Order: sequence, then structure tokens, then C-alpha cells
Amino acid sequence: MSTEIVELVEQVTPYVSTAVTAYGAAVLSRAEEAAVGSAVEGTAGLGRRILQLLWRRREEGERAELERVVGEAADEQDDTYSAAVLGRLLRRALEDDPGLREELSAILPAPAAGPVTITASGERSIAAQHITTAITGDGHTPPRP
Repeated sequence: MSTEIVELVEQVTPYVSTAVTAYGAAVLSRAEEAAVGSAVEGTAGLGRRILQLLWRRREEGERAELERVVGEAADEQDDTYSAAVLGRLLRRALEDDPGLREELSAILPAPAAGPVTITASGERSIAAQHITTAITGDGHTPPRP
């Protein structure tokens, strides 16, 4: 499995899980977004769009499997289990359909640059996000530019 697919599934799964939690099994047939709370609405709405995109691109037999998996995830009380099941389904779909990868990438928001945490501990430890040259021992002469 390609790294691209793994990263895409990691990006998509929280949206899909939130949509299934918010809308239940009706997420596949829901035409309009319901008021489920403003913070969840955007995430659930995008997850609903992702699942419906997946639905439209599947064959009849695959649609039945998608319905079954979404129904199980909606009934399940364990969010971790639901996310894993939905993630497996998404992975298979993305492996089978390169066009789906492109469509999903187009509707996903760009990943936000989060805070960077850097930790250094111990004598003479250094920490930095980007290091050009680092000399931490005794008796070294720094390079001249």
C-alpha cells in the first residue's frame, strides 16, 4: 500500500467517523446537513460528502458492503473500532480507484501547520527545528564561512 493512501486515510477517517456519529447510518442518504452543532457540523458535513462520494463511485455490490460497514460503525459504541473499520473500507476503495484519491484530495482542507514541539535534555543538548551546523563537544573549532 502506498504512503499516499495511508496518509489520505489518516486525513479522511476523522471526518468520516464524525459524520457517522452525527448522522448514523442515514449519512449515505442525507441530502441536507442537519444542525448537529457548529463545531461538529463542518467536520460531519465533510465526512458526509466523503462517504457520499465513495457511495457514488462504488458498484452495486460494493454499495451494499458500504451500507453494512457504515451501519455497523453507527451502531458501535467504540469510536476506535468504528474508525478502524471505516479506515479499512476507505483503504480498499482508494487502492481500487486512483480517481477517488484525486477527488478526495481536492475536497480535503489543506493540513494546518501545527505547533512544533522540540525537546532537548541532558548536558550540552541542543534543540532546534532546523539546524545547519551543531558542534557540542570540547576542542572543536567552528567552521569558517
